Amino acid sequence: MKEFVISEAKVETAILVGLITQTQDERKTNEYLDELAFLAETAGAEVVKRFTQKLPTANSVTYVGKGKLEEIRTYIRNEEEEEREVGMVIFDDELSAKQIRNIEAELRVKILDRTSLILDIFAMRAQTANAKTQVELAQYKYMLPRLQRLWTHLERQGGGSGAGGGKGSVGLRGPGETQLEMDRRIILNRMSLLKERLADIDKQKATQRKNRGRMIRVALVGYTNVGKSTIMNLLSKSEVFAENKLFATLDTTVRKVIIENLPFLLSDTVGFIRKLPTDLVDSFKSTLDEVREADLLVHVVDISHPGFEEQIEVVNKTLAEIGGGGKPMILVFNKIDAYTYIEKASDDLTPRTKENLTLEELMKTWMAKMEDNCLFISARERINMDELKNVVYQRVKELHVQKYPYNDFLYQTYEEEE
Repeated sequence: MKEFVISEAKVETAILVGLITQTQDERKTNEYLDELAFLAETAGAEVVKRFTQKLPTANSVTYVGKGKLEEIRTYIRNEEEEEREVGMVIFDDELSAKQIRNIEAELRVKILDRTSLILDIFAMRAQTANAKTQVELAQYKYMLPRLQRLWTHLERQGGGSGAGGGKGSVGLRGPGETQLEMDRRIILNRMSLLKERLADIDKQKATQRKNRGRMIRVALVGYTNVGKSTIMNLLSKSEVFAENKLFATLDTTVRKVIIENLPFLLSDTVGFIRKLPTDLVDSFKSTLDEVREADLLVHVVDISHPGFEEQIEVVNKTLAEIGGGGKPMILVFNKIDAYTYIEKASDDLTPRTKENLTLEELMKTWMAKMEDNCLFISARERINMDELKNVVYQRVKELHVQKYPYNDFLYQTYEEEE
C-alpha cells in the first residue's frame, strides 16, 4: 500500500511523461502536463524535466517507444552521477500492471501514473471518516489488478510444493497459498467491509438530508482549484478550508445561508478533473449525492485559465455521468482579476485568436447569450459579489415559491409605495 503513497516530508524530484497522439495535439498535451505538474506539486514532488513523444497510440508494453524509454533512462543515470537523484517518473495516463512492471524494470525508479497521483493527493487531503473510507476503497480498487509486481520475489507462503517430493516442512506439505492469492483475498475482504461501511454512511447522509426541512438546496460545482470554497466562505461567512492547490476540498460542506429574507442550503463539493478515474467517481458517490439532490447548481469557472472552455465541458460531462445534468444552473466566471491576454501588434495581420481577446471582448462572445445565467466575479478581490448574491437570491426565490408555495419567508418585504 505504501508503494503508492508519496506524501513524505522530503521533496522528491519527478519527471513527467506525456504522449502527443492523433486525438491530443501538442498544445493540449502541454496543458495536460502543466496540470500534472500542479498535481505533483500538490502531492509534494518537484518536477525537474518533461518528456513528450508523438505516437499514434500508447505502446501497450512500455507506454512510450523503446528509444524514448532509453532517453529517459540515460537522463536518470546522468542525474544520479551528478548526485541529483530522480525520485519518480509520472505518466500522464493510467498505466496497466504490465506497463508499470516493464517500465520499472527498465528505469529502476518509482513509477506513478495520473490515477495513483490523484489517489495520493486524496489520501493526503481526506479528513472525515467518510472521505477516508472512500479514498481507501478507491486505492484498493486501483491496487487489485497491480498486485503482481509487489510480490514477484515470493513464491509459496504456507504449504510446500505438494506430494511430489517437494521441499516443504514436515506437516506443512500441501497445495499452499501463494503470497499473491493471500493478498488478493485480504484486499477483497477489506473492500467488502469498506463497501458495507459506505452503505451505512449513505443511510446516515440520506437521513440528514431528509431532516433539513423546507429549504432550497444550492450546490457549488466546477473544476478543481477554481475558487468554489472561497465563494462558499464569502456567501456563508464560514471558515471552509480554501487553498491554491488541487483538491483542497474533499468533504462536502453544507451551510445554511440567509440572503435578505430567504434561507437556503449551500454545499461546497469536491472539484472535478479531466481523466478522473471511474473508480474514483464511484467511490465519491455519497459526496456527489449533494449535487444530485440540489435544486440549483452554481457552476464556477476559472476564466484566467487558458483552457477554461474545455474545463466547462469536463464538468458538464462528469455531471451527466453522475446523474446531475439537466438542473437549473448559473455559470459564474471567477478570477477576473487574474485574467491576462496577449495584445496584438498594430501591423500584425494574422487572424485574432482566443489569446488576443480582452475580458470585455470575451464577455461579448457566446457568454452574452446567457443573460442572467452568466456572471463575472472575483471572489478574492470581492468584485461583483453583490451581483452574485442578487442573482442567487432571485433564482432561489423562484424555486422556493414553486417547491414550497405555502412556506412563509422569514419576514415579508414590502415595496415602498410612491
